[in-house]
Parts: sequence; structure tokens; C-alpha cells
Amino acid sequence: MKALFIGGTGTISMAITKMLAETDWEVYLFNRGSRNEGLPNNIKIIKGDINNEAEAAELLKEYSFDVVCDFIGFGKGQVERDYRLFAGKTKQYMYISSASAYHKPCKSHIITEGTALANPYWEYSRNKIVCEEYLMQMYRENGFPVTIIRPSHTYDERSIPLGVHGDKGSWQVVKRMLAGKPVIIHGDGTSLWTMTHNSDFAKAFIGLMGNAHAVGEVFPITSDETLTWNQIYQAIADVLGVPFQPYYVSSAFLAEAGPYDFTGSLLGDKACSVVFDNTKVKRAVPGFVPTVRFEEGVRRVIEHVLAHPELQTEDPEFDAWCDKVIEVQEEAKAKLRN
Repeated sequence: MKALFIGGTGTISMAITKMLAETDWEVYLFNRGSRNEGLPNNIKIIKGDINNEAEAAELLKEYSFDVVCDFIGFGKGQVERDYRLFAGKTKQYMYISSASAYHKPCKSHIITEGTALANPYWEYSRNKIVCEEYLMQMYRENGFPVTIIRPSHTYDERSIPLGVHGDKGSWQVVKRMLAGKPVIIHGDGTSLWTMTHNSDFAKAFIGLMGNAHAVGEVFPITSDETLTWNQIYQAIADVLGVPFQPYYVSSAFLAEAGPYDFTGSLLGDKACSVVFDNTKVKRAVPGFVPTVRFEEGVRRVIEHVLAHPELQTEDPEFDAWCDKVIEVQEEAKAKLRN
């Protein structure tokens, strides 16, 4: 069996790539080669820019695949390009959408593949919805063999998963914890969330590859473990060996205060209490069982980040912003008390 991944070295895709390297799948990655270090030797690279369609068509003209997956398709133009490149050249096209596309505000905290799609808060999510609609139209009208995958918050060893952080990643929040400073948590920390280790995601995804029951279907893939944000941050503090010092700020305030895009990432995603139902993917992949609990997964991540200084990206602007938000809210409290 032969697979092509567009991208293939990101948070979600790297675990899949490495896991497939231990099987009899023949795996090709189409990317620009910027993150290919450390890949298994039997992974084949087609180096190019997928956004240059003419170049991509030339590089791929002699190939056909059992499975093609686009891990970096964010807009309709990209999936239209993929249709032109791969219609008739693959038996299955897998598209990575997003669980953030589900209806916001949530009509129910239970999320299944049948939950309606609508997100007025986040353009990213609306673009994913448009991509899904186009691909399913191509399936219905032209038999394009699409499978839609909707991951939620999936993490790997390169970045500690959090709710509120700056544009440069999560390290500055960890640094605040290590320095004994409070960390901002949206709301009161009691909303429900799911963190999925990329190795668990990979097991379900691989089970859908070449799976006849997956074509024309949509599958959420997440862990079965549901946590509050307080539990998430507490687990991080426990691994770091520091006290848990939350500072609660409403999601709406964070979204309006700027300059960070918390309208999309919080109001359109993480501030919503959700519990994912993985029944459908478990029917299609009977052996799929998520096994990495968050407390274990985040321990692995933190140990890896602490051992690799290149992953510890400083973000003094975000640190100062956190201090300012806390100061402003404390001043408001003092004025109300007086």
C-alpha cells in the first residue's frame, strides 16, 4: 500500500508518519523539506511546494497512491487544487478538518460527527467548513473518495498544550509557573476539554487508511478522557513540581482586550465545554483505544521541552501582557470594594 502525505511532519502527522514507517506501507511526504530531520530512513520525500500547482503536478505525474492526505489544507482553493491533482490518482483522499468547526455556541456538550457545523467566532473554522462542503460535493457528484477527519486539541512532545498563551507558543506560561507567578486561565477553569496525544490519534487515523468503510464519511478522532482546564493546568504544575496558581479571567474579556486572537481560539473553541463521542471511529477501527492519559502525556512533553532549550521560546511581550491583565482586573476589584 502506498500513501502520500502533504506535509507529514506536523503535530498530528509526525506520529502517523513514524508509526507507518514500522509497517509495510510505502510512505511519501510532499513538502519543502524544512522539518524532515529525524524521519525514519524508509520515508520517501518529494521535495516541492504544493502551493505551486504546476510544479506539484510535474513532480507527481508518474505517481498514483492508495491514500493521499492533506495535513496543511486550510482554504477552499487548496482542496480544489488537491482535487485537480489527485482525482483519478488515489483510492482515498483524507482531509484534516477541525473539531472547532462544530456549532458555536454549543447546542449540546456531547459532540458527534453529526453535530451541526457553524462557527461565527473563527474564520479558521469557517474555512474548514467550506473545505468539507466542497470535498463532499466532489464525492457525491464525481465519486472523489474523500474521508473527513476532525481532530480536536492534539499535542506532541514539542509544545505543552494550554488554553491561554501568546503567539510564540506555550513556554512563557511554563516559565511563569516556574517563577512562581500566576497563570491566566479562561473562565473559572471548570469548562470541559479533551487533550489527545498524537500517538493515540495516529492509531485511529491509520486504521481508517485504506478502509472501505471510511470513504464518504466523517470521523472525529480524540481521546476519551475529559478534563477541566483546572485539571489540565494542575497536571502541568504537578509535573513541574510547583504550586498551581490560577488567575481567572473571563473569555469574553480576554477576547476583547487583545491583541491576541482569543475570539477564535477561546469563544470559538476552548471556552466551550465539550465531550467527544468516538463511537463511529471505534466501529470503523475496532482496535482503536486511546491509552495515553493526559497526566502521562504531558509529563513526556514537559520532560522533552525541558531537555531541549531550542523549544523554550521566550515571549516577554506575552508575559508583560499577563501581568497587565492581572493588574487591571485587581484594580477593578479594588475600586468596587471601595
